[in-house]
Amino acid sequence: MEVLAEPGGRAVDVVKEAVVAAAVTGSPVPRQSGQLARAVLAPEYQRVISVLETEAAAGRDKVRARELAAALGLEAVPAKIEGVRSRAKRLAERGWIARHQSGEFSILTV
Repeated sequence: MEVLAEPGGRAVDVVKEAVVAAAVTGSPVPRQSGQLARAVLAPEYQRVISVLETEAAAGRDKVRARELAAALGLEAVPAKIEGVRSRAKRLAERGWIARHQSGEFSILTV
């Protein structure tokens, strides 16, 4: 902390800014409090949300994991589909998207 400290003791702020700015593959998904920008999410999570937004704009409110995987350019094999489903479930659990009882996912409506 002392090494990062500037005159005035700004070390903690610098560390917090670096953590927020460094969302990379494998980063944990934070809970959405309504104030977080999508940029805090790892790129693969941002892509899932982008696909859901695109599908909603095209009139498809709910999307299955298989369709998400195809839209992301992944092979329609169980391993890839389950990986996408896992990401989508994690986003839903943390308030970024909605998960429906039918197993489909959608953008949250405000």
